[in-house]
Parts: sequence; C-alpha cells; structure tokens
Amino acid sequence: MTKPRTAALHNLGCKVNGYELDIMQQKLRESGYEIVPFTEKADIYIINTCTVTGIADRKSRQMLHRVRKQNPEALVVAVGCYAQTGRDEAERDEAVDLLVGNNKKGEIVELIEAYLSGDRTDKTLGGTTYADLTEHPVFESMQLKTPSHTRAYIKIQDGCNQFCTYCLIPYARGRIRSRDPEEVLEEVCTLSESGIREVVLTGIHVSSYGKEQGKQPDAELLQLMTRIQMIGQIRRIRLSSLEPRIMTEEFVRGISRLSKVCPHFHLSLQSGCDATLRRMNRHYTAQEYAEVVERLRRYYVNPAITTDVIVGFPGETEEEFEASRAFIEQIHFYETHVFPYSPRRGTVAAGMKDQVGGAQKQARSEQLIRLSAQRAAEFRALFDGQEEELLLEERSEDPAYYVGHTMRYVEALYPADAGAGPGEVVRGTLHMEKESGRMVMEPAGSLQ
Repeated sequence: MTKPRTAALHNLGCKVNGYELDIMQQKLRESGYEIVPFTEKADIYIINTCTVTGIADRKSRQMLHRVRKQNPEALVVAVGCYAQTGRDEAERDEAVDLLVGNNKKGEIVELIEAYLSGDRTDKTLGGTTYADLTEHPVFESMQLKTPSHTRAYIKIQDGCNQFCTYCLIPYARGRIRSRDPEEVLEEVCTLSESGIREVVLTGIHVSSYGKEQGKQPDAELLQLMTRIQMIGQIRRIRLSSLEPRIMTEEFVRGISRLSKVCPHFHLSLQSGCDATLRRMNRHYTAQEYAEVVERLRRYYVNPAITTDVIVGFPGETEEEFEASRAFIEQIHFYETHVFPYSPRRGTVAAGMKDQVGGAQKQARSEQLIRLSAQRAAEFRALFDGQEEELLLEERSEDPAYYVGHTMRYVEALYPADAGAGPGEVVRGTLHMEKESGRMVMEPAGSLQ
C-alpha cells in the first residue's frame, strides 16, 4: 500500500485567510493526504500568505524560506495575498515551487497534483494576476464541514472596491462578490450539527454584502442574520470588521432584536481626524462615526466596540494626531488595534509627500496602545460581579482553567474541574482577581 503524501499548512493574516486554510486542509484530507503539524517534515508545505503590511510580506517570505530549509525536497506552495500582489518577486524566489491565487484556493488539490504530474513547471498555475480576480468576479464556493476551533468563521463575502489610498487588498482580492445566502445557511446548519455554537460572519469587506447585485448591504446582512437566528443549535452570531456606514438606524434596530447577535462590533476607524480620513479615501467623517457609536449604545447596554487605527499616515501632523487621539479617548473603545503606517508599493499613499518618520510613528503608537490598555481594563471591570455566559475554547496557560469569551468578547477563565469543556456554553458569575487582573467565572451550570 502506497504511503499517503503528507501536507503541513500555516496561516498568516486575517480571519478570511484562516477560514480558507481550514477549507484547503479539509480538501487535502478528503483527497487522501495526511495532515501533519507544521513543525514536522512534510512532503508539501502550504503557506497562506498575507500582504496587508510590509511586515506581513516579510513574514510570508520568511516562512516560505523556513520550510524550504526544513525539507529541501518538499513542494513549497505560496497561496493567497502575497502570492497575488508579489507575484514577480515570488516567481524569482527559489524557495517557492507553486503560486496559487486567492480565487483558486478551492482548487488546491487539483493544482498540486497537476504540478506534481510533471505536465507543467509554471509556478503560476493558480492564476495570480489582477485580471484573474477581476474579469470573472464570482464568489468561489466553499463549504466548511470540520472547523478547527470552537467558533466557526463563515466567509460570506470577498473582494473590496474601496481603494483606500494605503491599501493593496483590492489588488490582492479583486472586486466585491457575495456568497449566496442559501449556501451560507447550509454551511451553518452543517456546522451546528457538528457541535458549533458560535458563528462569525466574515469577509474582506462585509459592509458590501450583496452590493454588486444591486442590493442594500444592511438589509441583506440583516436578513441573513435573521435566518441564522432561527437555527436552533446556534447560540451566538458574531460579525467581523464592519464600516460605520452599514450601521443604519434600521440595521441596528433589527440586529438588536436578534437575541443571538453578540453585542460586540469591530468598526474600522483608521483615524479620528477628518483631514487624515480624506487623504486615506475613507468614506465617513469622525462625527458620522461618533453618531454610529451613539446609536449602538442606545440599542445595547455596554456594547463592546473595538477598532483599528493607523498612526503616522503621510502628512499626519502633531495637530492631526492629537485630534485623532482625542477622538479615540472620547469614544471609549473596548480595544484599539494600533498599526504604524506601512508604505505599500503601488498605492497612492506610498507616493504622498510628508512621510512620517519611524520614531514619530513609534511614539504615537505607544500613546494609543497605553490608552487602549487603560480602556480595556475599564471595560472589563464593568462585568466584575455580573452573571454572564461563556463559550469555552481551550485550556489556559494555567491548566486548572479553560479560556472562554462572553458575548461581548470579554475573556474569562473557567474551572477545568467544573464538568464542562471546550465547545460548551456555561453560565456563572465573573470575578476579577485584584492582583492578576484575570477574570474568573464562578460556575452556575452548563447550558448544554
């Protein structure tokens, strides 16, 4: 009997990439490949790359070179965004055997086997040009059956038409395209039967869901979530990153009536200064953003509102940074993910005047990181002594506990000897330990 080929996979980047990696792993396993840990010697290494920043590009290259050294005889496959936007560089890279574009991940087995057959030696079997993504913008159908985590990410959308001046993602992912809601519901039902209790609706630009079909994204997304609400075994519905303009009065009112929707909203900000937002080609003002936050707080008690912020964008003066910092302080985010601006070759921003120096970007980042830590502690303290539900996920570093998250994505520890385990939803009272700052749940019972 022939020994099956072994494959090891590694993901870099966003939750969409994570979902797609799970799909590729599933397809390989179904085709008879043996999946082995990434640290082990394998016949095939698949790196799902990222290009959102210059650092992401560098990490992608480093990982490709690392596995080439790990097994010089292996087939090394670069998949995804760096393979898409860094095609010329990756083609010259001797560490890489095969490039697979973002719209070909569902064909990973066929592409690998075509390469291994010896019929072709072209690295770009997988279609890695921008034209490959834009000439036929059809959602690549995928169905996840066996997620690798206790919560399942469901990809409902791909591509982006925004063309923010700092971003390469429209070139890496192509034009917007949305998944048929019936396919989404079929996947959610399958996952719920396998024990999944929480789904996260994700995409490259979820706020465009249905737009290319002439539909209103807020209405389409609300309708989809309403139908998922009716799937009995699903206990939680969470949304990935959104833009503020989808948060219309009708949408927020509608989702607030869905008991399974988690009051946790990641709203991309990028800057709290209008002048900077205009240079970024963002399509809202700081005031419009603040109105959306106020709307969410009218419909939800203490919603968890998180965001992304770029510091040191070209032309950002001290006054502009201070305007952004003051706005972030005013909003009281639960968490703020801070990114120093990273020039991306081929974007408008890379050619802008008045590029901000590295030391200034670092100093500004540190200010916002300190503010974020303070606000996160304040938000978590709101739930000290409160009864909450926790979805258990995995063992913590302290083996006496499991780690879990509340609906507002507050992390807490749950005693491992309390009779519940990963994938279960439990109820109890949260207590914050004074010395460690850890949130620990006193069990009241399992909900499953």
